[in-house]
Amino acid sequence: MFDTVLIANRGEIALRILRACRMLDLRVVAICSEADRDSPWLRKADQVLCIGPAAAGQSYLDHNAILYAARETGAGAIHPGYGFLSENADFAEKVEAEGLVFIGPGPQVIRQMGDKIAAKAAMQAAGVPCVPGPSAALPEDAAAIRDMAVALGFPVIVKAAGGGGGRGMRVVHSPEALDTAVPLTREEARKAFGNPTLYLEKYLDRPRHVEIQVLCDNHGNAIHLGDRDCSLQRRHQKVIEEAPAPGIPRSAIEELGALCTRACRQIGYRGLGTFEFLYQDGIFAFIEMNTRVQVEHPVTEMVTGIDLVRAQILLAMGQPLPWRQDDINIEGHAIECRINAEDPETFLPSPGRIARIDLPGGPGVRVDTHMVQGAVVPPNYDAMIGKLITHGADRADALRRMEHALSETTIEGIRTNIPFHSRLLRDPAVREGGPTIHHLEAVLAAK
Repeated sequence: MFDTVLIANRGEIALRILRACRMLDLRVVAICSEADRDSPWLRKADQVLCIGPAAAGQSYLDHNAILYAARETGAGAIHPGYGFLSENADFAEKVEAEGLVFIGPGPQVIRQMGDKIAAKAAMQAAGVPCVPGPSAALPEDAAAIRDMAVALGFPVIVKAAGGGGGRGMRVVHSPEALDTAVPLTREEARKAFGNPTLYLEKYLDRPRHVEIQVLCDNHGNAIHLGDRDCSLQRRHQKVIEEAPAPGIPRSAIEELGALCTRACRQIGYRGLGTFEFLYQDGIFAFIEMNTRVQVEHPVTEMVTGIDLVRAQILLAMGQPLPWRQDDINIEGHAIECRINAEDPETFLPSPGRIARIDLPGGPGVRVDTHMVQGAVVPPNYDAMIGKLITHGADRADALRRMEHALSETTIEGIRTNIPFHSRLLRDPAVREGGPTIHHLEAVLAAK
């Protein structure tokens, strides 16, 4: 269907996509902003176009500039990576209107899953367990909202239907607090997402964050690739991820995975996707679906041996899944640490030029980064500059390898969160496995 892919992203994920394209003998077009113009990874592309200033809104988020770059370079497909336009249904629609392939699900599915109320209704229809709460928008009437919350039982959480990234949500512990929380969250949602619609759910006080990875083709086939635990979070942003989730019976994951693949068939999903759940007291509760490649996809690749980005591109070409569910085997354990250019104590961003970089190696060690000596970390974008992934025969083995890999990693010229990761891996709850999504925040607050 296409022989040239334009990568509508930057940095680590753009380089990861480029390498998958190389494995398929596809020509690669890279785009960049003026802030990234001299980034060393761009030299690996067949063609590079600078599409705008450093501000993401005038470059990596500019629909027209990206589509113009695709037309000028003869690209037949656009891969959005993660972040930026990866879950933007309007952009996916424009890509298809140009006669190009959007490497991801169709725009209608992106739009449906991007609306948390619509997504929840679709999951309930497919039999996927959801967080208790009505799958309908909150009314305007304050008394009616109170009645809904009382019936559900406090505490509750007010959420934005178009929200994400931890924004647009408030925990409410009493009927009186609703009168303030609802209008504040509604206005926050309007400003952040252009959608003031809210919904209500029961607040779970000690859940874990568990994901199910799926792959689906255009021929009615869907499989899941096991689970991930992403419970170690700071300000709703994942810090460390692992696969499989420790302490959860495999039979429970298989049952949940089967429900997720059934849901994919019902909504007509295509490509790579992730179902996200809260897990508490042995019960899973759906919270959202990410219709893109995840930052943490390497841990699934390590335990399954499947190149997810390559598979994603092949599925976008219309090829059928080469695997059945019985072909998927989870072997060993994998852990990922997100390496950020930030102060390990204050978490303030630390942009600048990398004076020295020494990366770890050895069996079971993988580094996904676009950084080299002399490269510049600009102040304009997310602070993540790479990911360190280790794989072992079991969780203890993967943890040991990660400790050694972190100790072997040296980055000078900027500050990174590597010391923070080293401390976190010594935390008793982390070593035992299965901390809740609130654990890291509690540790930081105590410190």
